[in-house]
Amino acid sequence: MDRVVTVFGGGGFLGRYVAQPLFRTGARVRIAQRDPRSAFFLKPLGTVGQSQFVACDIRDAARVRAAIEGSDAVINLVGTLNGDFDGIHVTGARNIAEAAAAAGAETLVHVSAIGGDTRSESTYYRTKAEGEQAVRDAFPAATILRPAVLFGREDNFVNRFAGLARLAPVLPVIRGATRMQPVYAADVGRAVAAAANVPGEHSGKTYELGGPQVMTMRELMELVCKATGHNRSLVEIPDAAAAAAARLTGWLPGAPLTWEQWLMLQKDIVAEGGAGLEAFGISGTPLAAVSEGWLTAYRRHGRFAAKSPY
Repeated sequence: MDRVVTVFGGGGFLGRYVAQPLFRTGARVRIAQRDPRSAFFLKPLGTVGQSQFVACDIRDAARVRAAIEGSDAVINLVGTLNGDFDGIHVTGARNIAEAAAAAGAETLVHVSAIGGDTRSESTYYRTKAEGEQAVRDAFPAATILRPAVLFGREDNFVNRFAGLARLAPVLPVIRGATRMQPVYAADVGRAVAAAANVPGEHSGKTYELGGPQVMTMRELMELVCKATGHNRSLVEIPDAAAAAAARLTGWLPGAPLTWEQWLMLQKDIVAEGGAGLEAFGISGTPLAAVSEGWLTAYRRHGRFAAKSPY
């Protein structure tokens, strides 16, 4: 398969898992992001000349058009959890969709998030929904993928809890009853690549991608504690106290909980109508099936520690 696939944000956490299946199909993968040097680690994953790197801020329509020129497929992985939500999620998404349509790209895959809602109090969820609409308006045949919380060796989710379990004797639990359906980044990466590589099969469709397990925030933290061998006490923080802390200190650099994060925790992050991965022939990977491979680093004796009960 000799196709050019432009991946915006390809050097990010999910990007590496999207690039690998694309390389395996023989596609030429063009990685576009603000600092392309941060994506150079992808080079060894493909053959000589199979990867290209271009500098591009998706808020700059002219740069986006230049990055997409000559592409058979376009993938947008860019998102932010803080900062310019409207610029990244809405304006940037619109720029990519309009440029892909103008360039005559066969497929456009836009990665959004479960929970997107134009009426949401959360700026993240509101702009995600507005970005989806902007994409649909400019490129009606786009495939929109809405993954749940991603996990994987390089994530900033499971690893954050594992780091806390190693250092703190007591772990605070905020919104412990909130349900989520963590999905393996490698599974989502395969779904993204499949959607991009088969023009027409997934055109105009939206899929919500969740893993095979639905668990509460508290259950997730318990799993991480057991997997890392740290039997920590979990203390539920009352909603009123957590909300007040997010309001008062959430704006500080390095704050444990921002107001935006608090708003995002008010709703479950669970796929509607099933996991959605099946549409791409993918069986979801349970967290416990792969976390053993990297959570050993958080155990007292590292990989020489006794194995977890999982």
